[in-house]
Amino acid sequence: MTQTEISRRDVPDIGRRYDLDWLRILAFAVLILYHVGMYYVADWDWHIKSSVTSVALQDWMILTNPWRMSLLFLLSAMALSLVQQKVGAAALLRNRSSRLLIPLLFGMFVIVTPQVYFEALSQDLIEPGYLAFWWQYINPNTDLLVDHHSPIGLLTWNHLWFLPYLWCYTMLVLLCRKPLNALAKALQPVPGRYALLALVLVFVPIVYFLQPLFETTHALLDDWYSHAKYVAVFIAGYLLAQHKSWWQAVIDHRRWFLTLALCCYSFAIADRHDMFPSLSAQFEHSILVQLGYRLNSVLNHWGWLLAVLGYAGFWLNRPAFSFDQDGKIRRYCTVAILPCYMLHQSLTIVFASWLKPLAIPAGIEAPLLIVLTFAGCIAGFELIRRIALLRWLCGMTPLQQPTAAKQPVIATA
Repeated sequence: MTQTEISRRDVPDIGRRYDLDWLRILAFAVLILYHVGMYYVADWDWHIKSSVTSVALQDWMILTNPWRMSLLFLLSAMALSLVQQKVGAAALLRNRSSRLLIPLLFGMFVIVTPQVYFEALSQDLIEPGYLAFWWQYINPNTDLLVDHHSPIGLLTWNHLWFLPYLWCYTMLVLLCRKPLNALAKALQPVPGRYALLALVLVFVPIVYFLQPLFETTHALLDDWYSHAKYVAVFIAGYLLAQHKSWWQAVIDHRRWFLTLALCCYSFAIADRHDMFPSLSAQFEHSILVQLGYRLNSVLNHWGWLLAVLGYAGFWLNRPAFSFDQDGKIRRYCTVAILPCYMLHQSLTIVFASWLKPLAIPAGIEAPLLIVLTFAGCIAGFELIRRIALLRWLCGMTPLQQPTAAKQPVIATA
């Protein structure tokens, strides 16, 4: 891998926090594991399902389900907060629009198509024939699968919903850049414990009032609970990145945040298994009980986010490790995240659809599916980064042209 292939323009080194790089990489790895889990978990709808599902898997999925996407928004906001100190708002707007909206459109028209195709095929709603389906999929006036239409026909962004949400939040923050930076400066003397209390006071009403009213849709226009939660996370991350004492406090108190997160998660799992029947019986009739459950949800959410951020800050904020002395692995993975994010769920669904007829035992099939998805992502990225058009369509910067080497002067007789 040469400097030409992965340029510094792909990974700007402006106030770089290596822990944020590694966290993004690890968060993407967790995302693959989660989506493979969705294929096997019982009672949770997904595009296709294994013939062998597990109820017990739900407990493990719930470990990351409440906060895994919040972590991505938090990291994105922190990175934006750091880079905006050296790059103008107009340049950031152009950069983020190119890196988010173009991949979104390419993903909707090309990469997401297998998800819709194999889902419909598994439900016997269409006949086999991928190309014929694709022509109908991109036709906004198609008569195919009319019960599954949105205002733009069968076109959908599925797992790519993160991209339009991130673009909207980024634009909102850039428009409010000056007052937010002024607020960050004004908050410098405020102790971290008060900031944490403010987070709880903001999030409890969001969870208490909005979550019961607005189902999560990922459809952008009607997803009010998700917007309230993720915008609050985004602004919190933006402010946190500029407050060194808060960031250090998160690192210093990482064990307490982890303990809090484990306690809240344990309560949630115990309640799911009816270990508190008298308490759950009062939920519909007692505001205090409802507030207690909502508070546990909020503390679980932020406990995990801050614990992960704290441990990453303690262990991962360094330019080199024994396995990556020159940082090549980190730089490679950092550049690969967006293309691999675009590819991974379609690859999981395609490979799962191919493996399902083989009736392989789930204990063998699941690890194989994980390996195939990771391998497919790497292979896809290796192809994408070598082709200029695909780089542009997947949000990567153009390859830098190698400069011509100076020819040595050769003395003549």
